[in-house]
Amino acid sequence: MYPFKQGSFAPRNGWYVAAFCNEIGEPLLSRWILNQPVVLYRKADGTAVAVEGRCPHRHFPLGDSKRVGDAIQCGYHGITFGADGKCTFVPSQTTVPGVLSIRSYPLVERGLWAWIWPGDPALADESLIPTLQEIGYRLDAGFHAQPFYYTHVSGRYQLLNDNLLDLTHLGYLHGGSIGTADDAATPEVRDQDARRLRSRRTMVNTPPTPAIRQRFGHEGLVDRVSGLDFFFPGFHAGVGDSWVAQGLPDAGKPLADSRVWHAVTPGTRHTTHYFFAMGSNDRDGVEFMVDYLKPVIAEDVFATEAIEKIISTMDEVPTELMLRSDTTAVMGRRVLQAMMDAEAAAQPS
Repeated sequence: MYPFKQGSFAPRNGWYVAAFCNEIGEPLLSRWILNQPVVLYRKADGTAVAVEGRCPHRHFPLGDSKRVGDAIQCGYHGITFGADGKCTFVPSQTTVPGVLSIRSYPLVERGLWAWIWPGDPALADESLIPTLQEIGYRLDAGFHAQPFYYTHVSGRYQLLNDNLLDLTHLGYLHGGSIGTADDAATPEVRDQDARRLRSRRTMVNTPPTPAIRQRFGHEGLVDRVSGLDFFFPGFHAGVGDSWVAQGLPDAGKPLADSRVWHAVTPGTRHTTHYFFAMGSNDRDGVEFMVDYLKPVIAEDVFATEAIEKIISTMDEVPTELMLRSDTTAVMGRRVLQAMMDAEAAAQPS
């Protein structure tokens, strides 16, 4: 499945964001994750849980059913499942077959996010979740972080990963807001390890972005750092810092000091859950960006959905004509394909 090998879709053995923590409450929250229906909710003690969203009896959606204490009662025939997935009640009979159960998924809350492991639960190592320090989420009193938007995107998840791994689009798709032509013209520095792929561009004596002009009224040149850390298989932690350029009055004065977080989670084979959040020591700046970035994220969603319409309609997707700027995206694709290949090799024949 483009852009991976035929049959490859997304790695299953990895931590994905299932929801912002503040989305999960007493009501049942339905999400399709890696082509499977999932239900998220909080038990009476506040613990967030994730269970399979399909009743094994007749495949009725459990997300459209109801809570009975900490359990879910299927809205079709009343079969009831505990938060651990075990069936506790069958109205039409006195015995409960052990096979009549649903899956309970590992779910971990960290920072703003609830992380789910859709693959083999025996491999669900919490140390693989990016730490708050790694993603630039600071715990000091002056740092303010908040979730901005959840968007259901009609496009396969790798299209959004590719978008975030190639920031040369900032000066063009987002040229009226957060990017300039130097986002493409400036050489990129990359670094990769077993858990993440990092990209950075350092722009010196460069024009400020429209966002800097509007937020700070600064028209002079700036020094700017832009980049993202891609934590496999679907979380991008970004840096967006700007200072008054050297040689100007107030040289080195900080303008923007922000961290942005993009969580990209496969829904179905052709849909994606996209979670965007931001943090900064500038609380007013974060509040300013809540509305300012809505059309920016909408541009990324439009590009993703427009590409999806083309590639899902064509009888055969032509070979891409790659550019030097695609290096980071190709590196990311190779890591994800290797994860999927390892999973396939581990499956019984």
